[in-house]
Amino acid sequence: MIQFFIVQNRQGKTRMAKWYTPYNDEEKQKLLTDIHRLLTSRNIKFTNFVEFRQHKIVYRRYAGLFFCLCIDVDDNELASLEAIHLFVEVLDMYFHNVCELDLVFNFWKVFAILDEIFLAGEIMETSKKVVLTRMEQIDKMD
Repeated sequence: MIQFFIVQNRQGKTRMAKWYTPYNDEEKQKLLTDIHRLLTSRNIKFTNFVEFRQHKIVYRRYAGLFFCLCIDVDDNELASLEAIHLFVEVLDMYFHNVCELDLVFNFWKVFAILDEIFLAGEIMETSKKVVLTRMEQIDKMD
């Protein structure tokens, strides 16, 4: 199960955070700081997953952003990496070459895409076409 999904830039600014398990604000801030410190200090030759407390952090860096999933220890890391890649591909198709500012200024659309792919900490949709079709339907309602 996914505990949380976060997107941070290289400076540690959180651009998106979706929490699937309850944490208070102090715990969230500590987690964000600890994860940023952990990921930025890792050598790029290391794998894209690391043990973190009683969970695993699976991450992927795209340009200046770190996309991170916190998963249970017994979950499949490669499936989580693919889920991150799927999310980024859908963002790229939807925003036509996505950048950090798209995440900042269109955060509600980013969360809508995230909610189409992930539900209650589990991967629900793996088809880019289906997600983009649903987003088009949502856009028509606006």
